[in-house]
Formats: sequence, structure tokens, C-alpha cells
Amino acid sequence: MIDSNHMGMGNLVQEEEMVSTQDRRRLVLFDVDGTILNSGGAGRRAIKRALIEVFGTTGSADSFPFAGKTDPQIILELMTGEGLPEELIRRKLGTFFKVYIRNLEEEIPVARKQLYPGVRELLSNLSDMAQTILGLLTGNIREGAEIKLKAFDLNNYFQIGAYGDDSEDRYKLPQIAISRTAEKFGRSFWGKEVVIVGDTPHDINCGKAVEAKSVAVATGWTSLDELKNHKPDYIFEDFSDYEKVIEAILA
Repeated sequence: MIDSNHMGMGNLVQEEEMVSTQDRRRLVLFDVDGTILNSGGAGRRAIKRALIEVFGTTGSADSFPFAGKTDPQIILELMTGEGLPEELIRRKLGTFFKVYIRNLEEEIPVARKQLYPGVRELLSNLSDMAQTILGLLTGNIREGAEIKLKAFDLNNYFQIGAYGDDSEDRYKLPQIAISRTAEKFGRSFWGKEVVIVGDTPHDINCGKAVEAKSVAVATGWTSLDELKNHKPDYIFEDFSDYEKVIEAILA
């Protein structure tokens, strides 16, 4: 015979667990370059080749800091630095990115690329959790991000994204990602329910306007000490101890 009182308690426990899971829902937005992977210079080489073909010069692309910037921002800053009119640059951006994508598809297979420690385990475990939605928040244009992630078979982990071709201003991307998530899943995320994971001060700072939680990692081109100066909520040397990273994301 089934004990109805016991069954009721079981239902209550299940309901409490469901509420607890809902309370801990997280929209986790990952940067790509320097956070998930190192493309082995493929992106910079693809950009330089496209700059030569479309604008006739690479400008200072060899030394120009790409980290934390959107792809359109990089091209605009490089080419205005060479004295080209902004209106001309913007008019040619569509052509530029078609050439860039063609180049990137050629460069990625032969690049000495690297997936950073613990990343696959981190993404796999987070994607299996009912309370997490994984997305991208990256300065890459969408197609460029997908090409880089495809090299490591990672695209299927991400359900949403905001990219450099959504806005050249990285600081507008968190709200774009949040809005897209609400449209797709019918659920709004606010404040610390949003977690931005990245390797630069821009990743830390761009979430402050939406009061997001920041998880910084020093696998990119910014030192651990410099990242600490920007006061992320959590910081890691890398994601080798992915269980600790998951604890930080869900905290």
C-alpha cells in the first residue's frame, strides 16, 4: 500500500527542488578567443590577407591589440589609423568580411590551434544541467566564431549568442544576448543570473551595465594581476579545475 502522506512529502521535496533549480538558473555567456581557444594566429592572418585585398594595406595589424575588441571595431581602428575615411571603410566592411571568412576557412585547418585546459569538460557539464543556458558573447562576427569553434566540435554547446556583427560596441552585446534569450526561451535573466566568462578587462567591464557576474580567466593575453585589478567576481588561471568554475558560475 502506498503511504499517501509519504507521497505528499515526496512531491513537496520535488517541488522545492524545482524551485531551487529555477532560482539558480544561469545564462552563461562565453568569449571565444583567449577564453575557450587559441586559434594559433589564424584570425589575425585571415584579417591581414583580407585587409590587403580590400583596402590595400594591413596598417599596424601585426602589433595592433585585438583582444576584447569586436571585429568591425578592429577594422575601423586599423584603417582610420591609416587615414582612410570612415565612410569608405564602413561601405567596404561587407566585402571585407566575405573575404575574411574565406581566408579563415583556409587558415584554421593548418593553424597550430589549442583548446584550453578544462574547457570541453566545463562546457559538457554545464550543458547537461537543466538550470544553465550556454551562449556566446564575442567580438567575432558570428560566422567567424562558428568556424573557430567548429575546429574543436564545440558549436552544439551554445544555444544563443551576441557577436561583433550585432554591434561594433562590445558593451552593447550583453543586452543583445539577454534579449535574444528571452525571445527564444520565454524567460528573462537579470543581474547575477547572467554570467560573463572571458579573458580581458572588456569581458569583465561590459557586464557591469547589466550587473552580470564576471568570471575571468588568465588563458588569454591579459595577466592574472591585471585582470584582478578590474575586480571580477571570480578569477582562474585556467579552467583545469572545471568543477570549481561550475561552483563559481552557480554560486
